[in-house]
Parts: sequence; structure tokens; C-alpha cells
Amino acid sequence: MAACFLLLCLLLLCIRFSSAEPFIGVNYGQVADNLPPASATAKLLQSTSIEKVRLYGADPAIIKALANTGIGIVIGAANGDIPALASDPNSAAQWINSNVLPFYPASNIILITVGNEVLTTNDPNLINQMLPAMQNMQNAVNGAKLGGKIKVSTVHSMAVLGQSDPPSSGSFVPSYQPALKGLLQFQKDNGSPFAINPYPFFAYESDSRPETLAFCLFQPNAGRVDSGNGIKYMNMFDAQVDAVHSALSSMGFKDVEIMVAETGWPYSGDSNEVGTSVENAKAYNGNLIAHLRSMVGTPLMPGKSVDTYIFALYDEDLKPGPGSERAFGLFKPDLSMTYDIGISKSSQTPSTPKTPVTPQPKPTSTGWCVPKAGVSDAQLQSSLDYACGQGIDCSPIQPGGACFEPNTIASHAAYAMNLYYQSSAKNPWNCDFSQTATLTSQNPSYNNCMYPGGST
Repeated sequence: MAACFLLLCLLLLCIRFSSAEPFIGVNYGQVADNLPPASATAKLLQSTSIEKVRLYGADPAIIKALANTGIGIVIGAANGDIPALASDPNSAAQWINSNVLPFYPASNIILITVGNEVLTTNDPNLINQMLPAMQNMQNAVNGAKLGGKIKVSTVHSMAVLGQSDPPSSGSFVPSYQPALKGLLQFQKDNGSPFAINPYPFFAYESDSRPETLAFCLFQPNAGRVDSGNGIKYMNMFDAQVDAVHSALSSMGFKDVEIMVAETGWPYSGDSNEVGTSVENAKAYNGNLIAHLRSMVGTPLMPGKSVDTYIFALYDEDLKPGPGSERAFGLFKPDLSMTYDIGISKSSQTPSTPKTPVTPQPKPTSTGWCVPKAGVSDAQLQSSLDYACGQGIDCSPIQPGGACFEPNTIASHAAYAMNLYYQSSAKNPWNCDFSQTATLTSQNPSYNNCMYPGGST
């Protein structure tokens, strides 16, 4: 009986962890005058699959509201706090006493970021003070007997990379490397993540060709081959993250974990801003989450998903800059979704977007994803390459496989597109392929070639 009970406990534990998505987080910025109460935000987050929240400060109302939710909380010391933290260990101890100890462990604080994009301020005094500030903060954490439970890091802009294309050539700006060497040694010694802000949106802004948009939105595309190692990349996110990995490796820190502290796509912007639409924002964030859930990882870091914090939970209506800066929110102040990216636990019904999006049919009791009639071989080949590049098992359509015959692009693409859809969250956009696919209730299996699926 004892053995059976132990087995049952282990089984329940496995079910708990298999359903958890600890790699999905969100940024909670507060440069706004219309945000809902912290208690309402806590309830909203619990209704989603978001398991971590990053704050730019340490707002006690928010930290307290998240108590006993299990949601991981990242809190931050501002750039302006760095000089005092660096010069006085007591300042760091007081910071911990004020912002951590009153709330922990009921509020699950997991990481403290010391500064935000400090290197790219190019302020030599601030840069030189960053490592001492982080060391004092770590010592204060250790002094509170929270070492190993709460990590200490800082957040970087992608501009710390001087080279990122191709990903295998990723390297840091030479002038930042002396400071980075000390920071990375600290992070290696303390097991904290290298936090960085990759934004494929900004890459698209500087290269607004249609093929670049598809590459940035995780949509079917021809891919881009890394000339350094021959690896074909199918999306910009993986390329940017692997460029960071290469940069870390080039400095001897390949084992330092990468954390995506910010990434997102604006749903609106000024008239001169390219790519800002509900359709694109929904595609980027929805496909990003599907990619993370697949656990495929990146070509240089396969088989795991990096912790990723989407920017942002709400719009920040007081933020300066172009219109897009005020249009990253996944939710509105009234707690309704700006658009649906499949993170709600209770409903998969998309909210009405501000910009019309072509609706896709939803399956009822059965469903397979197949190409639409009249799609060109070139489009099908792009979809085939994309689907098989996402970590699904395409061996059945390879020579000798059960679905190799008929040996046509159309047949192979149909199998791969359906397998990709069945392996995903089965949201309508997972069977879109740049509007070349549709859902059907008719099973496309034939002979010994069995198409997975049928129930949703």
C-alpha cells in the first residue's frame, strides 16, 4: 500500500509539473494613470497561464497582492539606486529589509534586477558601480538567509551586442566587454540569469520586407541560413537569443542561463511606424507562446524554453515616445483582452480586435489542418520547411516513411502542416500558414499514412 501511495503521489506531481508553464512571464509597467487595482490584477493573472511577473520597481501593493498566488515575482532596483547600493552595504541591507522581508515567502520573490539597460546609458560611473551594487545586494540576500532562493541580476538591451548576424557570430560591443566580464563571473558564481530584451519588432522596423515580417512573426518563410555553421533559422526570436548565447560563449560563459526580460509587439502605432497592428501583435505573441510551449528550444539551445517575459501586461498611457510605446498591452485597464493569444485558463474565445482579422473556422468535435485549394508549390514548400523546422517528427514523409508516397510537395506539406497544428495549442492561428491552410472535419489519412488528430 505504501508503494502504491508513493506512486500515486509521484504521478500527481508529474501531472502538476507537466501542466505548468514556468517559462511564461509578463512585464508589469506602471507608467500610467489608469491601471486597475493590484488585487484585480492578481486575480487576472491567476486566470491565465502566466506564472511570473516582472516589476520595474518594488511596489508594495502589487507584491502584497500577489501573496499566496504562487506567481514568481521579479522586483527591481532603479538605475538611480545603484550609486548608494554600490557604496554602502547597509543601503543594500535596508533595500532587502524594506522590499523583500515584509512579503517573502508568501509573495514568491524570485529575482532582483539591479538597474535596467545600464551599459547602454554609456555612463562610465554608473557602469563601474553596477557590479559592486549587485555584489552588495547579493550579500544582503545572503545575510537574510535567502541565498539561492532569490537571485540577483541586471537587464540589458540587445544593443550590448556589436554583432548578432549570423547568430553564430554573436559578440558583445568591445567597449562593454570589460564590465561584462566581471558581471558574468558574478552571475556564473551565483547562478543568476543573463537578462536581455530582444525585440524582433525593432528588427522588422529596420528591414520591413514581407519575408522579414514572416520571419519575425514565426510564420512560414524560407528561413535564413547561418553562414557560420549552416543552421537554418526559421524565426527571428531564436536567431536573436542564439546570438546572445554565442556572445556569452565567446567570453567563456556559455553555461550562464539566458532570460528574456522583455519581448513583445505593439498592436498600434503612429502612421510612420511599420508593422504595428492587432493582427501582427497577436501573431507574434501567440506564436511565441506556442513556440515556448513546444519546448523545442533554439538551434543552439535545444530541448528547453528560455524564461520569457512578454511586454506588457497593460498599456502605459503616460509613456513618452512614438505611439507604439503606449500600445504593447495584452490587457486593457478594464481587464478585458486586447487580443487573445491563448493564455486564458477559462476561455479560448478571442476578444474583438480593433483591427479586423480574417476569422478562421474552428473545429467542432474533429479537426485536421490541411492546405487550401489552389495554393502554389512555392507556398507549400515554405509551409513544409517551416513546420518541419519547429521540432515535429517529419520522418513519415521522408524516403521509406509511411507518408512519403505520393512524393509531392502538396502531400508532404499537408502531413507536416497538420502535425504542426496537432502538436500546438490548436488555436486557429496554428492552422493559418499565412492564410494558406484551413481546418477540416474530413480525415485525410490514407493507406498506412495516418494523420494524427481528430479531437480538440
